[in-house]
Amino acid sequence: MLKKTNTKVRIPAHEIKVSFTKSSGAGGQNVNKTATKVIARWSIDASNMTVEEKARLQNKIANRINSNHEVVVSSDAERSQTQNRVLATARLQNLVSKALSVPKKRRPTRPTKASKLRRLENKKIHSLVKVSRRKIE
Repeated sequence: MLKKTNTKVRIPAHEIKVSFTKSSGAGGQNVNKTATKVIARWSIDASNMTVEEKARLQNKIANRINSNHEVVVSSDAERSQTQNRVLATARLQNLVSKALSVPKKRRPTRPTKASKLRRLENKKIHSLVKVSRRKIE
């Protein structure tokens, strides 16, 4: 059973594999000679999560998981490789954390007596306004 926690899930740094490629973003001629784009990969199978957590990840972020059961996130927003690395790992952490968080169960509520009376009173007023607009023949 998954625990309901508000704490963010932290992926250990040694489980995240990072690779670099040439970016297509801002940077002018610098883009042509430096590999600033960062691709962060995290293997779900190799992680030390419970079976329930792995299943929840498979369901929640199925479109972000490749055929090797890896979550892949990339970043080329910044001109610096280190900034892109921080952004990519933060995005990966956030994605996994959101997928693993169990939403609070909604408790259905009923309208109060006062709110029912207000609604009926407003309906009467609205009805009277419409009646006053009618032509009398």
